[in-house]
Amino acid sequence: MARRAQGEVPQNGTPHSGIGHRERLRQRLLGGGAEALADYELLEYLLFAAIRQGDTKPLAKRLIAQFGSFAAAMNAEPAALAQVKGMGEASAAALHAAALAARRMARGAVEEQPVLGSWQALLDYLAIDMSHLRHERVRVLYLDTRNRLILDHLAAEGSIDEAAIHPREVIRRAFDIGASALILVHNHPSGDPEPSRADIAITNRIAEAGRLLGVTVHDHVIVGKGCHVSMRAKGLV
Repeated sequence: MARRAQGEVPQNGTPHSGIGHRERLRQRLLGGGAEALADYELLEYLLFAAIRQGDTKPLAKRLIAQFGSFAAAMNAEPAALAQVKGMGEASAAALHAAALAARRMARGAVEEQPVLGSWQALLDYLAIDMSHLRHERVRVLYLDTRNRLILDHLAAEGSIDEAAIHPREVIRRAFDIGASALILVHNHPSGDPEPSRADIAITNRIAEAGRLLGVTVHDHVIVGKGCHVSMRAKGLV
């Protein structure tokens, strides 16, 4: 019999296989709607892939307590997941793979149609990818003449100012890849998406550089925790 990976044994002291519980969860998952399982139940079901036997409920609840929410646990780095009691490399990989799958599905919905005509799909994608971050990330979404996504470019990590993101470089890349428009995106780790003076200033500089060279800045979206702000909607672009 193959030996279980180190750290992959649920820490509840219960030797039972949990087969009946797993089967009940499976049936609820397959027979119910989107909310058939609670957050911790969905997490414990994902853990079944790595932990073949035993009760994963305590571990699922421990992960949510450790990271603060289901979303935060799913978006945690594998190294951080593996530090939680009862987790191991295989369990961390299982959750990380599920998170990557969700991001790719959301990104696919954005890539399949013009961004400006599928704005909610874009917001959903950005929320999945950025709302959990504990540091600031700046991205530039470059669009073609039909407003389809050409490139999702990671422009900077840590701050949004001209020391980190240069207006000329942003517009130059648009020329290099044949983009005619762009959307700026960054997150506020505090959770409050209201734009700062620095956000407004750098957006105006990039928009001005774009006007001079024929590249449209459609918007600057700031992502918070469960919310966002469109600077165009606020009249700031």
